[in-house]
Order: sequence, then C-alpha cells, then structure tokens
Amino acid sequence: MLERIRAEYLEMPGMKLRIEQVQRLCGIEQTMCKLVLDALVKANFLCLKSDGTYVRLTEDSSSLPRPAKAALKSTLFVTTARRAS
Repeated sequence: MLERIRAEYLEMPGMKLRIEQVQRLCGIEQTMCKLVLDALVKANFLCLKSDGTYVRLTEDSSSLPRPAKAALKSTLFVTTARRAS
C-alpha cells in the first residue's frame, strides 16, 4: 500500500489530498491509510499541511534555502524640460 500511495503522488505532481480522499482513491480503510501516510511523512516524501492535506515534498519546497536577492539602489533620474522660446 505504501508504494501505491507513493506512486499516486509521483504520478500527479501538486496533488493535495485529505486522508478521506486518499482512502477513496486507494480503496483502503482509515487505520491503514493513516499508518501509510504517517510513514510517508516520516520518510520525508509527504508533508501534512495545517489544513489537513497531504502534499509531496519536492526539491523546490520551502524547507530548502532560497537564493539571495540582490539589493538594488534606486537612482534618481532628473529630467529637464525645454523652455519654449
């Protein structure tokens, strides 16, 4: 069952499912589903979000360091208007 759920998340990038939805998708009972999802979270394959959804951890997850941003200085552009003679 572990490999089945892992395969579903690999096949559908960006998938966000609650435990009830995973149960229906895979046709398994709640206790088994919870055990498998917990194992995938412990293996750092899935992450349990605060809204109760399970999502796949990817290389671009927020847990990875982000590139530094360059600090840009603003420059003052002075424009001169031509006087009408």
